[in-house]
Amino acid sequence: MRLPALLATALLLVFSQLHAAPRPNVLFMMADDLNNSLGCYGHPLVKTPNLDKLAARGMRFQNANCQYPLCGPSRNSMLTGLYPNTNGILGNAQLFRQTIPNAVSLPQAFRQDGYFAARIGKLYHYGVPNGIGTNGHDDPASWELELNPAGCDRLLEHPAIFSLIPGNFGGTLSWYASPRPDEKHTDGLQAKDAEWVLERCAKDKDRPFFLALGFFRPHTPYVSPAKWFKGYPESEMPVVQGVKEDQVDLPAPALGSYKKEQDKLTDDLRRQTVQAYYSAISFMDAQAGKVLDALDRLGLAENTIVVFTSDHGYHMGEHGLWQKQSLFEESARVPLLIAAPGMKQGVVANTPVGLIDLYPTLTELCGIKAPENLQGQSLVPMLKNPEAKGRGWVLSQVVRGGGFKRMGASPARGDDGKRIFGYAFRTERYRYTEWDEGRAGKELYDHETDPKELTNLADKPAQAEVQARLAEQLHAAVKTTFPPDGKTPEIQKGSVMYNPQLVDP
Repeated sequence: MRLPALLATALLLVFSQLHAAPRPNVLFMMADDLNNSLGCYGHPLVKTPNLDKLAARGMRFQNANCQYPLCGPSRNSMLTGLYPNTNGILGNAQLFRQTIPNAVSLPQAFRQDGYFAARIGKLYHYGVPNGIGTNGHDDPASWELELNPAGCDRLLEHPAIFSLIPGNFGGTLSWYASPRPDEKHTDGLQAKDAEWVLERCAKDKDRPFFLALGFFRPHTPYVSPAKWFKGYPESEMPVVQGVKEDQVDLPAPALGSYKKEQDKLTDDLRRQTVQAYYSAISFMDAQAGKVLDALDRLGLAENTIVVFTSDHGYHMGEHGLWQKQSLFEESARVPLLIAAPGMKQGVVANTPVGLIDLYPTLTELCGIKAPENLQGQSLVPMLKNPEAKGRGWVLSQVVRGGGFKRMGASPARGDDGKRIFGYAFRTERYRYTEWDEGRAGKELYDHETDPKELTNLADKPAQAEVQARLAEQLHAAVKTTFPPDGKTPEIQKGSVMYNPQLVDP
């Protein structure tokens, strides 16, 4: 090759590098204890205009599920890209560094590849609400910057909160219509902090960012400004009917997340619970809207991947259950919205996916080196074509005790003290669940005819062929959730987690 040709080639290479498209940013927003009660998911009452607009800008995953319907295990699974059986986190107040200390988390992978990685609020587990304003059970290696604002809901309003167990808010149905405005609440302060971080990022676009924003609402206590309650008149709130009839065909572990204090619920209290939960969702949506507006205003939207999801679903009385830790659709299913530059807009993917899939998806979209042992699938094929099926199923699990001779048995240990596992295998049409490999019960629901999962078809002769096929698939899927040696790693000796607090409750 002659000298002019070599020079031209070199100049072309330099020019292409100078004008190469910058790596995309990531805005990762996550709500806490949010089910699919969103406008974009077709809810008839809940108003979420900002998240609806995000769905119109990207893809809505219709059948996304968590891997464990409890905050700590779900978040550790999502952020490590590993099933709970592989990272060893099966309860709250635990962190994967206690079991697999050398693992590289999702934000850590971005940080190691030159991204500015920042966290605002709850991404790993927090003791909510008392841990608000602290780092909670955080992982310092994951972030370059951590911001932990605490608003009036944490610092001032605890004495005014109603709870089924007075003074107990985190795991108990509790709520309050606050007289203070959005911007005084923790999630309002977080939205403001996110704007501040985005403004900093907009001034230096040479370095891409991974900004994770973890809203605390609608987690209990359902505290939000009173103006949001006005949009949900108490008298119009739904109360689930036919609970006793629904429970007749259910194995006892399916109802193991029931809590004794919920016996205090009257229909009036049920309506108040639903009102407060819906109000908290709309309040959270408004804060998410402020962040999305800032992304647009600062000229960052065109090169930013936006993800919105929740750590798990949530019951509002279905099957007689409230809150989380069941394997029914309401508890295992999560909202998942992804808007990525150059991908499809305003479309829906119906194939089942999991939170475990976010790690390989985001690293692929951004060209980040990912660990080889990730157990999820990339959702990039779905983002390009909503008809792509991918793996075609998603698996969720939970720990139960044995026995369950009474409804108030602990979800962690039953009356006989034996620990068992439940696994739910979700395809586009069916949800099939086994408790203790079927010894403690089975459930089969056909979502084509029974989207509320009211009729358990397990062991019905007419469904024998379908059940056999799903059982075989479930057993094969469960095997893939363990590490190569087949043993779930244990919490290392001397490893202690604690619940930090900014102020006394």
